[in-house]
Amino acid sequence: MTEPTGRRERKKAQTRQSLADAALELFLDRGYDQVGVKDIADRADVSVTTLFKHFSGKEALVFDQDDDLEAELVAAVRERAPGQSVPQALREHILLKQTQLAVHAADPRFADFTRLVQETPALRDYAHRMWTRHEAALAGAIAEATDAPEDDVSCAALARFALEARSLVLRHPEPHRAADQVFALLEHGWAASHPSD
Repeated sequence: MTEPTGRRERKKAQTRQSLADAALELFLDRGYDQVGVKDIADRADVSVTTLFKHFSGKEALVFDQDDDLEAELVAAVRERAPGQSVPQALREHILLKQTQLAVHAADPRFADFTRLVQETPALRDYAHRMWTRHEAALAGAIAEATDAPEDDVSCAALARFALEARSLVLRHPEPHRAADQVFALLEHGWAASHPSD
């Protein structure tokens, strides 16, 4: 007799969470480079094969919400309020993500997690790639939303600049002000934001 799909999905989610928790615990305890995938699988009491069924690699264990990012970015464009521009919608989305990070900051392990990512080049690079790899999907959503051709270079540029803007906004001491400035530039162009140049 087969188990109900809901139960199977819950079991998969539990395994995935156990792996992510084990990885983070080991990385914080020993350091990222001193932990192998076998160590993580052993800690979560699963096989290495099972680990790779849930995660593409060691870096992915740290960022277990990667799959949601693309859907959220595309939805920010497609489901924006009537009259709201694409840059405004992307600005709001990035600030929402920043607010969600601030909520997680209350967790005592969040500072350790942030330090781990910032101090580990492989994780820092993966975090950046994880965000920017959705450029094509975002550019497609922008083109669709603005009735532009699928290969429109201005849509691709807006997608790239908006995705790259996130790191500027997040590391700025005043993220809302930084987002206002960056997305005003994307909305109106350099000439509008710097008329004297």
